[in-house]
Amino acid sequence: MAFDHKHLIDIREYSEEDITLLLDTAERFKAINERRIKKVPVLKGFTVVNMFNEPSTRTRSSFEIAEKRLSCDTLNFGGSSTSTVKGESLDDTVETLCAYKIDMIVVRDKHAGVPYKVAQKSGVSVIDAGDGKHQHPTQALLDLYTIREEKGRIRGLRVGIVGDIGHSRVCGSLVPALKTMGAHVTLIAPQTLMPPVPEALGADAVTSNLDEALPELDVVYMLRIQQERLEGAPFPSLREYSMLFGLNERRDKLMRPDAIVCHPGPINRGVELDAFMADHPTRSVILDQVYAGVLVRMAALYLLLGGGEDGFAA
Repeated sequence: MAFDHKHLIDIREYSEEDITLLLDTAERFKAINERRIKKVPVLKGFTVVNMFNEPSTRTRSSFEIAEKRLSCDTLNFGGSSTSTVKGESLDDTVETLCAYKIDMIVVRDKHAGVPYKVAQKSGVSVIDAGDGKHQHPTQALLDLYTIREEKGRIRGLRVGIVGDIGHSRVCGSLVPALKTMGAHVTLIAPQTLMPPVPEALGADAVTSNLDEALPELDVVYMLRIQQERLEGAPFPSLREYSMLFGLNERRDKLMRPDAIVCHPGPINRGVELDAFMADHPTRSVILDQVYAGVLVRMAALYLLLGGGEDGFAA
């Protein structure tokens, strides 16, 4: 099947067939990541710039590992070391980077829409690694990969997304991706942490009652409180929030026996998850999501840059 995309910016531009191909390609890279020599030359000679203008641990490190395992040349760029702190515009920064004859820019920024602007200005492939409260498509894809790996399918599953819906870029990509793949999605949060029109995300249901929703869910996807993006005080205290919307040992008894718990990280232990749930030996797939991040980002880099078959298993 042909992969006709140049960018990964808006997950809504990807069909079920596109997403399936990407997940299947990630599955092929799993064997490479589990052998002693975890490197293939499929993207040797390609240059990727990681332009992270916002702090990141999991996303940045997994992109860097993915690029190295595909034999890309990389430039890590962004933050206080860039000329933007001296007043240089985004356009001028992108033009400077493109003068190096690069092939791709991976962009993370606190402002929504920056990856799209970079794609317009640069002419090279662009991956959105998270922009403001807008989207985070590779996070959604690694979540789909993890769910499919654990449950054997995505279509027909009932997925509950719990927490700070209104400030979450993860939710902006995950809900449409789940819907494209045939899942049933419920948003669960206090009204103050919902977007003004939650239905616009495309979920099937919206509720503020976690205890009522839990027994029906196959996947419980917990979001952290986005303290850095909150405008005002949307709830009385973290303690009260945890009592009403946190997963804990008591709520474990309300869940289906085979339900799994996901979280994009970082976890605020004692708020959205207690230690019992965060480290649960059968429910928690949080570390599986971290590993899936490398596989999915390898697949995205490979497909977007048109990597060939030569050396795939070398």
